[in-house]
Amino acid sequence: MILTFKVKHNLQLDPSLFEKAIKVAQFACEHKGEQMSSKTVKCFGLHSHISCQLIRKYGKNKTIKRVNPRNVKLIVPGQRVKIDHASHSLYVPQFKTTFNFWFRNDFTKVNQIEFDKKWAWVSVTVPDVEITKHDKFIGIDLNSTSHSVVVADPSTGKVKKLGKQIPFLKKKYKNIRKKLQKQGNFKQVKQVSKRERNKTQDLLHKITTNIVKEAKKERKGIRIEDLKGIRKRCSKKYHKEMNFTLNSWPFFEFRRMLTYKAKKFGVELQAIDPRWTSQKCSRCGCVDKQNRHGKKFYCKTCGHVDHADVNAAFNIALHPAPTEKRVISSRERDRGEGSVAPRMGNRMKATNPQVL
Repeated sequence: MILTFKVKHNLQLDPSLFEKAIKVAQFACEHKGEQMSSKTVKCFGLHSHISCQLIRKYGKNKTIKRVNPRNVKLIVPGQRVKIDHASHSLYVPQFKTTFNFWFRNDFTKVNQIEFDKKWAWVSVTVPDVEITKHDKFIGIDLNSTSHSVVVADPSTGKVKKLGKQIPFLKKKYKNIRKKLQKQGNFKQVKQVSKRERNKTQDLLHKITTNIVKEAKKERKGIRIEDLKGIRKRCSKKYHKEMNFTLNSWPFFEFRRMLTYKAKKFGVELQAIDPRWTSQKCSRCGCVDKQNRHGKKFYCKTCGHVDHADVNAAFNIALHPAPTEKRVISSRERDRGEGSVAPRMGNRMKATNPQVL
């Protein structure tokens, strides 16, 4: 598993190195698609190992259209970096200097280090944590409106509703961008988009960390819906405003963060088929389209009443594993065999202000 740590290096790096790095990055960006090597940019006077990394980043990445000088860093490959685990230090031969680190010390190798004038981003490979297999799971239901993430634990009946700020942020910054575009302030539009992206990323990090740590503490796995292709499937069903909400919600980013954090803590993560999770009763197993009315769920068979997203989260947690062919019947669930039905009481909302 690859992890990246941000470290204050306290090194007095020559400012001319960054000027040379900017020239190499600009040259590589202007000559995309051409055959380049460290000999091609030798005239700029930058170390060949650093030049090769800059060429790889700016010359082969098609998404980078132009170079922002403030974002150019000195990229040092990790092949020649010497590690001293005892003294928590790394020797960088390109700069002939050593700096200390205080992050986890169980990594096997350094992949690369990116330097700016103050900070260093150290990418390392650490041993994979063994994934623990679980019999019980917590379910996660994702929504583009209201609470974005609903977490349910069938064995305790506990419910957490998280991420209410995400839809609010999307609508707020959409209106701000709309006003700025009418005024012709396109530079500020980019700044607002970046601010929105950073705030959303911060919220997603807090939410996913909270979920994984809770699962680790309770010794349970995590189940989530496999929402691949959801935008293509649902874009024709909704009106323009709803399509914006659906298309702007970061489903992929949430799944990516949850996946690597679950892997980091050794928590099992399963993606299940999302069909019928919102129309199925989590108590009796009845599937009926008329059970759901907006955010209200009322089972026409057993009379179970619940919030629609909470009911869906319980269904996700109780869903058979992707490899299981046997489907648990409602009669077995009522007898207590197979999956455990969610308890009716002790359902609590999250009170952590960082993730609400």
